[in-house]
Amino acid sequence: MAQNGSDRCEAAEPRTSRNTSDRHGATTPRGASGLGSGTPRGTCSDALLDAVRNGATGPELRDIELPTRFRAAFTRKDEVGIFEGHDDKDVRRSLHVGDVEMPELAPDECVVAVMSAAINFNTVWSAIFEPVPTFAFLEKFGRQGWYGARHDLPFHVLGSDGAGVVVRTGGGVKSWKPGDRVVLSPSYVDEEDHGSYDDGMMSETQLAWGFETNFGSLGEYCIVKANQLIRKPAHLTWEEAGSNTLCAGTAYRMLVGTHGARMKQGDVVLIWGATGGLGSFATQLVKNGGGIPVGVVSSDEKAEIVRSQGCEHVINRNDLDLGDQGLRHPKAGRRLGEEIRRLVGEDPGIVFEYLGRETFGASVYVAKRGGKVVTCGSSTGYRHEYDNRFLWMRLKSIIGSHGFNYHEAVEVNRLIGLGMVHPTLSKVFPLDEAGDATRAVQTNQHVGKVAVLCGATAEGQGVDDPALRERIGEGKLNLYRR
Repeated sequence: MAQNGSDRCEAAEPRTSRNTSDRHGATTPRGASGLGSGTPRGTCSDALLDAVRNGATGPELRDIELPTRFRAAFTRKDEVGIFEGHDDKDVRRSLHVGDVEMPELAPDECVVAVMSAAINFNTVWSAIFEPVPTFAFLEKFGRQGWYGARHDLPFHVLGSDGAGVVVRTGGGVKSWKPGDRVVLSPSYVDEEDHGSYDDGMMSETQLAWGFETNFGSLGEYCIVKANQLIRKPAHLTWEEAGSNTLCAGTAYRMLVGTHGARMKQGDVVLIWGATGGLGSFATQLVKNGGGIPVGVVSSDEKAEIVRSQGCEHVINRNDLDLGDQGLRHPKAGRRLGEEIRRLVGEDPGIVFEYLGRETFGASVYVAKRGGKVVTCGSSTGYRHEYDNRFLWMRLKSIIGSHGFNYHEAVEVNRLIGLGMVHPTLSKVFPLDEAGDATRAVQTNQHVGKVAVLCGATAEGQGVDDPALRERIGEGKLNLYRR
């Protein structure tokens, strides 16, 4: 429980043990396992959140009590297994929105009033309890002392991207204070792990915040370590600022940082899913860095978006005519390679890969002699098949890349703050519809990024530098929202 707190819903319905069914057939026990009453938005007051919305100063925010409960989107431990035997694992059944308890703050942590969060594919994995239920991560974390035990709960507040305002800081926090407007990095690193001093991602204890930890961004408040905070780009709205870091930082590490493919000027880079969360930022980074992006998309509409980002060479995968097997067809790599050479005259030196099973064989095939396939995920399946002759005999490399370190997160947000990389936000949902937002990502009914308004009351709030925004232009900032 939060120290010196007060119930935000003092007049709300008392906690009981009865169940209430949501519109997707799931049941949510009221008041059980640390959950609040599930009172709908608008029936409770939160003076601190209201003060944040009204632009209160840091000292004013410190003087307002921290609530003991807040609204958030979460999964439930007692619902693990609800999708067994179901072909359609609809995340709207497993994602609930209601009140949860505010945890005690550790000395190196901050409480952030979340104005907006974003949906990433790890939210989908959490909500379908695959490849393993994330409660296993929380249980493991819970064995590391009281700070970890706070996370091992019967509910899991999800979300690994967000933006908001710092409202509390732990006693050991030096560089941040209430009132600071920030975006959130999902890399959760233990500063006492020696590996983190070489590269935060090499720490054996590194975790994905909001996926392997509790109290993520999909709520009115979240709990973060101080080394997850980054200054908010001043020209962006809350929903724009909170939708970038996970995908933009991952793409930056894969392509630009010292731990990835280390792209150089003139490199031809094949980008799968060029209008997806990762691909949409990869396209910009390649173009800005003097590379030659070749984007792969699945429709003419998506092709037009990629071209509007400055990507001259675009392949509609449906035009490859590969039949029912699609990109797993034995000749897919050859057909794709022919199309790439037709467009740019050579094979790609780098393949930006995150789709996995469906595309990996073709990725290994099309990379040029000595080329690199850099991969950070497998959204179409983890078990890959490829012809190893094309790897070893042509001296190619596969580079595994996971997340990004704090420096890389700050660097890519600097590019965003300078207006050199732009948000790729396409849809915005209210917190009460977090399940629908996650379903849109699960079923690929989106381009770019999907955001969820948490503390912000409407879209368009949070801009601190309207002059810079005007210079950049709404056309670039809202390209994915046409």
